[in-house]
Amino acid sequence: MVSLQDISKLIATIKSVSRYDFEDYSEKSFQRRVEKILMDNRINVTALIEKIKTNKDFLEKVVKDITVNTTELFRDPEIWTTLKHRILPRYKNNKSIFIWHSGCSSGQEVYSMLILLNEMGLFDKAKVFATDLNTDMLELAKKGVFRYRFNLGYFDNFDKVLRENPYNFEEKIDVPYSKYFDIDKAKDSITMKQFLRDKPIYRKHDLVNDKNIFYSKFDIIFCRNVIIYFNNKLQNKIIELFSNNLYKDGYLVLGAHESILGPVANSFERTKGLYKKKSF
Repeated sequence: MVSLQDISKLIATIKSVSRYDFEDYSEKSFQRRVEKILMDNRINVTALIEKIKTNKDFLEKVVKDITVNTTELFRDPEIWTTLKHRILPRYKNNKSIFIWHSGCSSGQEVYSMLILLNEMGLFDKAKVFATDLNTDMLELAKKGVFRYRFNLGYFDNFDKVLRENPYNFEEKIDVPYSKYFDIDKAKDSITMKQFLRDKPIYRKHDLVNDKNIFYSKFDIIFCRNVIIYFNNKLQNKIIELFSNNLYKDGYLVLGAHESILGPVANSFERTKGLYKKKSF
């Protein structure tokens, strides 16, 4: 097991040779990631630190391995159902809708939002931005090609959000999968349609160090299952960043097991599992 002293040395080294700062990451989560990196590379902490100092490519790989990249299409369907029936209809008369997916990983939730926007006739109004620290994940998101067998649960989520109405269980809506992606079972792939892939603007972004890089405020910000890996201090800093860049009455969408704590919580009211920025 890696000691806390070793973790401190590693974090200090990464900070000294790059702009990456892991000081306020969750201690246990960071420790688990480092232990896996050591095992995968068959080295000890001392060797890891020395290699990070002298090899920039290896440093970038370590940073990518530390950051968590787990996502899926329409993850937590009840959140998407709320967006569909309670939140997005409020924007039907807007000339534009600005949406930021922060920590977008490989992009499945970006595509979820695009599909939902299209079903609701809001696709053309939307300006969609997506960011992540991991450039490999951003490239996967841009390509929009995912493994079929690994992601069979996608289809259950898709059906719950797009084909069912929780307010009228007798209503069944015909939304074919082929409208939004091509399935090739032989190649084990799901490929998002070109019009979906062309829509978002993807950029590398470090939540710890960077501000809003898009020079725009947003109606909806997604940051799902990201802040759970940060300590309370960093969580509050990032929620404040989002609050400052949301329009009044805008929405922040967090993960199902994430919540807003501390003074910044006073800026939001929780509604149906989402956080609405208060109008003062």
